[in-house]
Amino acid sequence: MSGDVGSRVREAFARAFSTSPEAVARAPGRVNLIGEHTDYNDGFVFPCAIGLETQVELRARNDGVVRIVAADFGGAIDEFSLASPIVRSSNNPWADYVRGVIREMRAEGFAFSGGDISIAGDVPQGAGLSSSASLEVATALAVAACAGRPDADRTNLAKISQRAENDFVGCNCGIMDQLVSAQGVDGAALLIDCRTLKFTPVRAPYQFSILIVHSGVLHGHAEGHYNDRRRQCDEAASALGVSKLRDADEQMLQSGAGTLDPVAFRRARHVITENARTQRAADAFAAGDLRTLGALMRASHRSMRDDFEVTTPDVDRLADLLNEAIGEEGGARMTGGGFGGAVVALAHRTRAAEIAARIEAVYERPDGQATKTLIQKPVSGAALILP
Repeated sequence: MSGDVGSRVREAFARAFSTSPEAVARAPGRVNLIGEHTDYNDGFVFPCAIGLETQVELRARNDGVVRIVAADFGGAIDEFSLASPIVRSSNNPWADYVRGVIREMRAEGFAFSGGDISIAGDVPQGAGLSSSASLEVATALAVAACAGRPDADRTNLAKISQRAENDFVGCNCGIMDQLVSAQGVDGAALLIDCRTLKFTPVRAPYQFSILIVHSGVLHGHAEGHYNDRRRQCDEAASALGVSKLRDADEQMLQSGAGTLDPVAFRRARHVITENARTQRAADAFAAGDLRTLGALMRASHRSMRDDFEVTTPDVDRLADLLNEAIGEEGGARMTGGGFGGAVVALAHRTRAAEIAARIEAVYERPDGQATKTLIQKPVSGAALILP
C-alpha cells in the first residue's frame, strides 16, 4: 500500500468536499507474466497483483449528484447527476472509468444515490499495468461499501468493472485485469481460466524477482488496435468452427489453414500457442525453473511481435536488452495489450539490482524520461481500508 497515494487521496477529498469519507478502497495494478490476448479468447493467463495501486474515497449523498476529484489531474472535478442517463464525460476522460462503474453497479442493483469521490493512484498510465482496472475495481468496492454491501463478491465486482470498460469506455478487454486486481493473492501469481473464472494461486519462489521496465511508449487500447485484434480472433475462431480460439489446437489450425487469410492464421497461431505456453509457464514457476520460464517468455514475445503484431520497435529493443542482461536463467517479454507499455522480466533475486542498473544505463526511452526499473513481488487484491 502506498502511503503517498493515501495522503494524496485524503488531501484531495478534504480540499474538494470539506468533510471525511465513509469508505476507502484500494485496488492494485497488475503485471501479466505470460498469456497475452488469451483472456478474451476464453484462454489462460498468468498475472499477479503488484505493489502499485489506486485508492478511492467515497462519501454517499442522497441527492443523486456525483462529484469526482482526481488528485493526479491537478484536483480536476467531474460532476454529473443520476437523474439523467450516465454518459461519458465531455471534458474528463479519466472520469469515464468511474462513471461506467457507477452505471453498472446501479444496473446490478447496488443502492447508490450519489456521492463525493476522490481518486489517486501510482500505477503508471499507458504502461500495460492496468491502471484502468485498478481504478474500476477500487471504485466498485467503495460503491459496494457505501451501498451496505462491503462483502460483495470480488469476482462479481471484477465482472462489473470489465463491463464498464467494455460497454461504457469502449475497450473490449478480457476479464484478466479486473479479476487479478480484485482477487490477487499475496505472494502468488494466479493461473486464471478465463472461461470459468476459476483461478489457482501459484506461490512465487523466494529466489525470483519480477522486474518491470516502461518502454516510454504509451499505449491506448480504446484507440482501435486492441478491438481490431479481438475482432480478428473472433473471425478466426468462426472460420475454424469453434466458439473461441481456446477450443482450437495446432492440429486444427493447420487443417483449417486454407480457410484463413494469412493475418487470421497468424492471430490464431499466437493465441493457440500462447495458451499452451501459459500453462507450461505456471508449472515452471511452481517448480522454480527459471530456465524454462525464460525460454517460454522469449517465445511469447516473438509470437506477439511476429504473429499478433502488437509490439513496437522500442518495446522489442527493451525486451532484447533485458534478455541479453538476464541470460538463460530467466527471460523478458512485453506485458499488457501492446502497442507500447512495459516489458516484464523474471530473474534470480540476487541479480535483480545488477540487471536493473544495466538496463537503466543502456536503454534510452523515446520520451526522454529516465529509465527506471520496478522490482516487484505479488501482493493481495482489492480491500477496504475504511470502514
